[in-house]
This record gives sequence, C-alpha cells and structure tokens, in this order.
Amino acid sequence: MSHLSILSFKYNLDKLRSKAGRPLGPGRPVGRPLSARDRQYSDLSTYKPDDEEMKKVFNMIATHPRGINKKDLQVLLERLGKADASGEARRMMCVADNNRDGYMDLEEFMEVHRNGVQLGDIRRAFFVFDRNKDGRIGAEEIMTVLHKLGDSCSLEDCRKMVREIDRNGDGFVDMDDFMAMMTRSRRKL
Repeated sequence: MSHLSILSFKYNLDKLRSKAGRPLGPGRPVGRPLSARDRQYSDLSTYKPDDEEMKKVFNMIATHPRGINKKDLQVLLERLGKADASGEARRMMCVADNNRDGYMDLEEFMEVHRNGVQLGDIRRAFFVFDRNKDGRIGAEEIMTVLHKLGDSCSLEDCRKMVREIDRNGDGFVDMDDFMAMMTRSRRKL
C-alpha cells in the first residue's frame, strides 16, 4: 500500500463495519454504483470520504489525546502484516505531521484525506480483505482481518456486513460491491 493508503484502508474498514445492520432508507446516499467499466479507465480517479466517518477512524487509531503517533501506525501496520511496519509508519508521519510535534492531530489527519481517496487505494483495500485471492470477500475473511486488527467481531456480525453490501445476493462482496460501498458519494471530485 502507498504511504498513506493504510489510513484510507482503516477509514474503509470502519465504514464497512458501521454499515452492518443499517437498512437502506432516507438520508442514505444514492447514486450510480461504480462498475468494472468505470475502474478500467484509471486508478487515479478520486472519491471523497465522509468527514464523520474519518473522525471515527481517527479516534480508533489514536491512543493518545494529542493524536496518532508513529507507534499507533506501526502497531496497525504490524497487525496487517506489513513487512516494514516501522519504516512505513515513519514515512506516514513525515508526510502527515505538518507541525512536527510527533503526533498527527485530527486536523492533520483530515488534511491527508481532504483530496479524497484514490481508486487504486480502494482496490488495494479490497485485496487486504480478499485473503484467498478469489476476487470476492466472504464473512470469514472479514472476520480474519478484523481479528488481526484487534477487533473482535462474530461471524454472524460479519455475515450481516456482507448482506448489507452484497448486491447480487451470492453471499460475497465482489469488487463492484466493494467499490459501491467505499465511494460514499459515488462522484468524482
């Protein structure tokens, strides 16, 4: 993953978890879901993440009142099996910690994502979940990733997440389902 895509991944993970059990209805964004045809043109297309969801992600990562520090990022990256977790965390902090106080505060965190999330980062997040590399995500795979992140989630909760996102009813989240879920506004910036 790119030096900041892990933050986008964590945002998307939180968004996936928060969608479980929420019915479609008034106030939910509506738009044309992305398809494989949309993705074939460019991984550089950018989509805007939801600010409230981003704040939740920030609070999940940060262990200190001042914000996210290098150790927070390193622990997260290690849980995801990143080979050079320490180096990657250091690079992420160099990019995001604008005031150089050793912490990424909420404002700095939001600034990282102000330009949106790139399509390529969304694809990479999909493949973090797709543990068996079959092009679809099952409830067991979601549970495995959540456990690696230190989050206990039952298999039934993960099945609810899949049902919420699965548009064709096959019991799995494919790339199109994942793209539709990840791109809140479904509009390019």
